[in-house]
Amino acid sequence: MEYVTAVPHPRSEAAAPARSGRRSLAVALLCGALGAAVTLLATRQRWSEGTATVAGGAFPLTAKGSDVTGVPAALAIVGLAALVAVFAVRGAGRLAVAALLTLSGAGIAAASLAGASDGSSLDEKAAQATGDTSATVAALGHTGWPYVAVAGGVLILLAGLLALRFGRAWPAMSGRYERGTDRPRRTARPVDPERPEEIWKALDRGEDPTGA
Repeated sequence: MEYVTAVPHPRSEAAAPARSGRRSLAVALLCGALGAAVTLLATRQRWSEGTATVAGGAFPLTAKGSDVTGVPAALAIVGLAALVAVFAVRGAGRLAVAALLTLSGAGIAAASLAGASDGSSLDEKAAQATGDTSATVAALGHTGWPYVAVAGGVLILLAGLLALRFGRAWPAMSGRYERGTDRPRRTARPVDPERPEEIWKALDRGEDPTGA
């Protein structure tokens, strides 16, 4: 009895990295875009709340994520720009942009975690509202939105790690969009000088109807 050994087809071996690159690209785009959107949404929500006491009584105060820290929103925009820039550069430039994308995600997560228990922004609001620089907020409470921002940062971080690992196999911007690339010139069509309508059409196309 003869045994036949299956030999992998060269095309299937070459197509495997391409499929892996397309999958990683799709996941990175989804994670990066979703992470930036989630982070920006979370920073616009209420992160902390409390009450400030004055002579006339107590009144509530709230602080949004952007009041607590502006780092997550700024890094979300940086990460989104880096995600787009990955396709405009190649080689070492792509590696640097992927590293920036990764650091943006890590920075968002770290800043959001630090702001999850922060109460200084409410103390500042209490001082402004009461006119007393020593005023503080009582019954301080926090919401879950800072951790939603952390999740957005983790998604951007994952997109950056995918770009570092698989970015070499991703497509780059087409050369025809690069600066300095000449567009192919159209071949001028022959124009019958006896027919004025053809002369006008040639002029509309940007051609010289005299053939000079």
